[in-house]
Amino acid sequence: MVIPERRAAGLTDTVARASAGALAHLPVAKVTNLVRTMGELKDAGYWLVGLDEQGDKNYSELDYTSPVGIVLGSEGQGLHELTRKRCDFVVSLPTTGPIKSLNVSVAAGVVLFEAIRQRNARTRGK
Repeated sequence: MVIPERRAAGLTDTVARASAGALAHLPVAKVTNLVRTMGELKDAGYWLVGLDEQGDKNYSELDYTSPVGIVLGSEGQGLHELTRKRCDFVVSLPTTGPIKSLNVSVAAGVVLFEAIRQRNARTRGK
């Protein structure tokens, strides 16, 4: 997990408890320049997929079996423009009725589940 040093929620005891222990098993990198780090990830072969309610594609249309970084914006504001421009794809999650978007943690969970589902299906298919 890559998070910016500034303008991001801190990794507090409350966050650790809410993660149900997962935070202890997750490598975390705090970076001073997120956009530059995204460029470095792309240079290393990662596809960057941004989540935004104004995404160009449905999240389920992408192949998540290659190295991929999932980029999340903030609650309420979404992806910053420079961050969005660095993404190879910007996807959205379909909603119905009056709900226009999901909480960022819920959206992340849905996309991570899809990535794991695709990778498990690929592994079983070999």
